[in-house]
Amino acid sequence: MNADGQKTNDQLKCLVTGASGYIGGRLVPELLEAGHAVRCLARSPGKLRDHPWAGEVESVGGDVTDAASVAASMRGIDVAYYLVHALGTGSGFEDTDRRAARIFAEQAEAAGVRRIVYLGGLTPKGVPERELSPHLRSRAEVGRIFLEAPVPATVLRAAVVVGSGSASFEMLRYLTERLPVMVTPSWVSTRTQPIGVRDVLHYLVGSATMPAHVDRAFDIGGPDVLTYQEMMRRYAEVAGLRRRLIVSVPVLTPRLSSHWVGLVTPVPASIARPLTESLRHEVVCDEHDIALYAPDPPGRPLPFDEALDLALRRVRDAEVTTRWSSAAVPGAPSDPLPTDPDWAGGSLYEDERALTVDASRESLWKVVEGVGGDNGWYSFPLAWAVRGWLDRLVGGVGLRRGRRDAEHLRVGDSLDFWRVEEIEPGHLLRLRAEMRLPGLAWLEMYAETCDGGITRYRQRAVFHPRGLLGHVYWWGVSPFHAAVFGGMARNITQAATKGLCAHANEARTGRRRRRAPARSRTRR
Repeated sequence: MNADGQKTNDQLKCLVTGASGYIGGRLVPELLEAGHAVRCLARSPGKLRDHPWAGEVESVGGDVTDAASVAASMRGIDVAYYLVHALGTGSGFEDTDRRAARIFAEQAEAAGVRRIVYLGGLTPKGVPERELSPHLRSRAEVGRIFLEAPVPATVLRAAVVVGSGSASFEMLRYLTERLPVMVTPSWVSTRTQPIGVRDVLHYLVGSATMPAHVDRAFDIGGPDVLTYQEMMRRYAEVAGLRRRLIVSVPVLTPRLSSHWVGLVTPVPASIARPLTESLRHEVVCDEHDIALYAPDPPGRPLPFDEALDLALRRVRDAEVTTRWSSAAVPGAPSDPLPTDPDWAGGSLYEDERALTVDASRESLWKVVEGVGGDNGWYSFPLAWAVRGWLDRLVGGVGLRRGRRDAEHLRVGDSLDFWRVEEIEPGHLLRLRAEMRLPGLAWLEMYAETCDGGITRYRQRAVFHPRGLLGHVYWWGVSPFHAAVFGGMARNITQAATKGLCAHANEARTGRRRRRAPARSRTRR
């Protein structure tokens, strides 16, 4: 913008859908760095609040399947990025993808948008579309809808994206690190052309300034063409692991493979399946014409080993900006926490506990913000692990999504089978459950200062049952609350106290900790 707030000739107004997801969350700062203005369309704009770039963009609420909200988000837009898909929403996801793409294309034309940019999947040459996996088939159809629409489109087609936090990278990482000897399906011998996430972002940003006459698809990939087996061996080498023994067998179908991946890695079967299905056919770039419009910098695109090394360094340095789990789980509950006026007359079960803490509020908050992931949940680890396994058995995300950052959380972060719904630094952490449940569930943790400067930890679990099964579920698990929630409250306060003692290098354990009564109650 110039001094008068007007758009300069070089600046474009870009709409980014899927800004809470893995690619979208990384594209926004790249567009800002390139000098463009950015508007983000999200179903829950609040999820973007804690991103470092949140104050530099305009965030609007809406859904790509709702024509009115898409139309409103398109006003004044030059370039519209489409980075969403309905995968995982059920058997009708292809219909949803088709309908959303048509709405997006129609509203872009009506608003006078100059270009649509879409990131899709690289499809195998010579394979009829009907023989592709539903995932790849839908991606191809969405790209075709945009190319047939009046607004010029850039459709980028990528295979395996290698970057810290990507589903493809984490699948590769955990399979290789956890299994020195592997019996694998035949698709590990299929050739593919991986690409580093930095290069994907480079081409996405470059697509914004393509000439108006360019209306086509581009294959994007790195310089290496590898089988998945070779990628695992290269990963072991880059990560300093011993050489992996890999034996492929033809009997493992994509469905069985996805459950096998879900068992060994944090990537659930619902996400692993489309990834493994897309590896059934060879996917290699046919051209590199994208470089005519977004020239490659020296040394780019990155070789596979360099992309791996960069991703591993990001993981080790805890600098993972977005993860595959950044986007909300399709079909997961997204209702806000119930309040008394709105839910009067309905059942709302609560388990509430409060303890005084012989530590500062800051020390307590540090423990609260560090829950989950490798830090655990401070109570009955076996119970949490079993709950995670049960969730995976019924198609849920399970407990192993972990954390994006070991110490800090932001709204929208996935946290094992929870999602950060609200965070007030130093005071409140509210998590919404994304495990499979017959109802809606939240867990709140508070760090408070009471009269006399006493620190208090308050914990509240809330459950709104759906139907008879929901009530049966609550009363069935209630006997375990003392061990799980009670133990969690006690151990969090003890951890805060020990942390303070270690930090201050003085023992204060002689002081008696005062405890508020724990209680479990039902409100109607």
